[in-house]
Parts: sequence; structure tokens; C-alpha cells
Amino acid sequence: MTAIEIRVLSTHAVSEVLGELGPQFERATGYRLSFGYDPANALRRQIEGGAPFDVAIVTRPVIDTLAGQGKILPDSCADIGRSGLGVAVRKGAPKPDIGTTEAFKRALLAAKSVVRSKEGTSGVYFEKLLDRLGIAEAVRGKITLGPSGRIAELVARGEVELAVQQIAELLPVAGVDFVGPFPPDLQLYTAFSAGVGAASKNLEAAKAFVDFIAAPSAAPLFNSNGLEPILR
Repeated sequence: MTAIEIRVLSTHAVSEVLGELGPQFERATGYRLSFGYDPANALRRQIEGGAPFDVAIVTRPVIDTLAGQGKILPDSCADIGRSGLGVAVRKGAPKPDIGTTEAFKRALLAAKSVVRSKEGTSGVYFEKLLDRLGIAEAVRGKITLGPSGRIAELVARGEVELAVQQIAELLPVAGVDFVGPFPPDLQLYTAFSAGVGAASKNLEAAKAFVDFIAAPSAAPLFNSNGLEPILR
């Protein structure tokens, strides 16, 4: 008998967590999981375009949009974790002071180059933040738009000096050092949510997976990967 396969479309921010929870779920249930990773807005477009899936793990605004469109079952949605934004440098490089708003501005002005995500939540927010801080013109020419995924890999290769992204996406990257979170008054927390696809042919299995990753027992794993768990 062929095992039921659950197709999961997820943002990169929770990939480390899923890499550990996924095999645990498979062993406990006998179901098989397959994953596709992209930024939340890219996943929204895929789902709106008819991409098949059983579970989506995206930002809360995106899951609300998809639920409103009838693509996600509203009653299945669960907030699973949230992450703030942070900064990383190449391993061994001096860490700039980013503890206050003024120090953060100085660090950006002094940096030779900065990479941000092209269309992820962090990148869109950071672009607006530069305007808010009054340094957009001075910094914009230094910015590299990173590819989908972990943009700090460009820093690890020495191509860019600073990486700005979700803390959960900076921590797993080998070859970089985490500088720290954005100052409190500039911080943006993004909540990540899971939901079951309305067209899923494996509704019970998909719901079981959402319950599994949202369970209190998963909280330590979220914490260790730069995500604050959101317990139901």
C-alpha cells in the first residue's frame, strides 16, 4: 500500500524546523512529506495560479489572503511561530554596533554593501525603513537584491558585507556571524502560519501535520532556530 504523501509549500524561515519535525511526523504517522520552499509572496502567487498542495506555511497576512480566496480552509489555520529581523556579517568580520536606532543608521551608512531579500517580508520592510530613517539615497546604491532563500550566503562568500533578513533565516547559514536583532523601535516581527489547502485530497493527514507542528512539544525546536513559538 502506497503511503499518503502530503505536499507542503513553505517559506524558508521554518525550513530548519521542518527538517527535524518532518521525519518525526513521518515516523509517527506513516505519511510521507514533500516540501517546496519559496518566499511567502511567491508561494501566494503559485497557489493562486493553481499549484497543488496540502499544507501552506506562510506569513499570517498571506494565509489570511488565501483563506479569503477559498484556497485555504479558515478553520485549519494555526500561527506556529514568529521571527524578528536581524543582521549578519561574514564569519570573523568585525560586528557593527546596531543596538540603537542611531547606531543602526551609522552601521548602514558605513557598510560598503548590504543584501536584502528581493520580495520577502524582510526586504520589503527594509526598503521602507531606509526612507523612514532618512538614509534611502545614501544606502540604496549599496544594496544587492538577494535570490530566493538565505541571502546571507552571499555574505559567507564575501560578495556582500551585511545581510538583513529574518533571524530564523540568518542563523542556519554557515560562514556568517549573527550580529544581532534590529533595535526594538525598528523591529518587525513576522508571524508564520500553517493552513490546509481547500482542494487537498488528504484533508485529515494535512490537518494532522498542522496540529503536529503547532503542538507545544515543538516549541523548543522553534526557539532554537530563531523563532518564537506561538502556542494555541
